[in-house]
Order: sequence, then C-alpha cells, then structure tokens
Amino acid sequence: MTTRLKKNRKKRGHVSAGHGRIGKHRKHPGGRGNAGGMHHHRILFDKYHPGYFGKVGMRYFHKLRNKFYSPIVNIDRLASLIPQEVKDKALKEKKAPVIDVTQHGYFKLLGKGVLPQNQSFVVKTKLISKIAEKKIKEAGPLRIYYAVCTSFIVGFEQG
Repeated sequence: MTTRLKKNRKKRGHVSAGHGRIGKHRKHPGGRGNAGGMHHHRILFDKYHPGYFGKVGMRYFHKLRNKFYSPIVNIDRLASLIPQEVKDKALKEKKAPVIDVTQHGYFKLLGKGVLPQNQSFVVKTKLISKIAEKKIKEAGPLRIYYAVCTSFIVGFEQG
C-alpha cells in the first residue's frame, strides 16, 4: 500500500493519532509475553498453537532413567567390533573370540542383518531380542550360555 493511503498519514493533525489521550500508545496493554493465553488471547492460542495448554499421558513418579538406558547394536555390526589382532589370534588357536558388547557401550543385541558365515564368535550381552537369538541359533551348530549375573551370553561355533 502506498504511504499516502496509510492510516498514519490520515491521522496526522488529530492530536493523539488514534492512540487516545490517557493510556497513550505505551506500555503493555495486552500483558507481557504469553499473558492471557487462557483469557483475552485465547483465540490466538487456539488458532496458531493448538494443544499448547493441558497435559497428556501419565506421570511416572520416581523414574530411574538408568533403568531405561539400553543402547543397541545389530548382529550385522558384531564382526566389526572384533579387532583384527583378536581375529588372527583366534584363527591360530582355533577358538571363537569373545565379544563383550557392553565394553563397546551397547547393552542390547538386535537382529537386523545377517551373521557373517565364515566367522564364529561368542557374544556377551545384557539383553537380546528374540529375532537375534533365533538368527544366531539358525547360524549352525552352537552353544548357548546363560550367565549367572545380569549378562546373557550367546555363543556359536561353526564346524
């Protein structure tokens, strides 16, 4: 819009230019910030910010976040967790290397991907998914070990 048609130009010469004499065009007539979100600004909040007020779900009192901390690793990544010198040593001794996934910062073993066919190793983990356990069992002749503590050891040896 051109300047000459604006309200500001039309109000020139009319003392307060539409802002009144007493309150003037100052301070915070609608309140500061988000004030009035449930009252005089309700239409704006409902229109542009639906769901801003209110609660959803249930409270979890005394939640121990440590209990739910469970970083995951898939079985297709297992072979990459074994250092090359450990692989070479295991080949010489004809023993399956032990992978403790908790030492690599993982707690749970998931079943995405396929196991390497030419390698055998023993996996030590705290938690394991049903699919991962099934894939390891289907990999060939194997032994499954259950540790006494919280860790769960799955081992498989081929040959």
